[in-house]
Amino acid sequence: MKHYHPVSRVAIYLLAVVLILFGLLYFVNARDMMVYIPYSLPGGILWAYLVGAAFILVGISFITNRLVKFSGYLLAILLFIFVFIIHLPNYLDAGTREMRSMALINLLKDTAIAGFAMHIAAGAHHQQLHLEEESD
Repeated sequence: MKHYHPVSRVAIYLLAVVLILFGLLYFVNARDMMVYIPYSLPGGILWAYLVGAAFILVGISFITNRLVKFSGYLLAILLFIFVFIIHLPNYLDAGTREMRSMALINLLKDTAIAGFAMHIAAGAHHQQLHLEEESD
């Protein structure tokens, strides 16, 4: 069983707290999140609640060290979907320089968090989901 360095655990806990806070913000500000949901996607506000719940569950997974590999990869997929479905089109279609900058910041933020989530998932060797070959 691989043990994380204490600083790595602190980094994972920080991400977990941020994810839980993001999740809570999605619940509290669900109506405000509607502007980010593509109109062609059925379900409307349900997506804001679903994403909020996903963030909270991933945060809990990281804190409790349960299903870390699974939730880390799922978080990365979710964030890459955000990048390609929401942030990149917003960046390309932004009318003002400020809106373009905000879209780029969100694109880069979600890409960075997705990368960190993949790193966490790849390091969770004690988990049941194995996408790589074991060499013992």
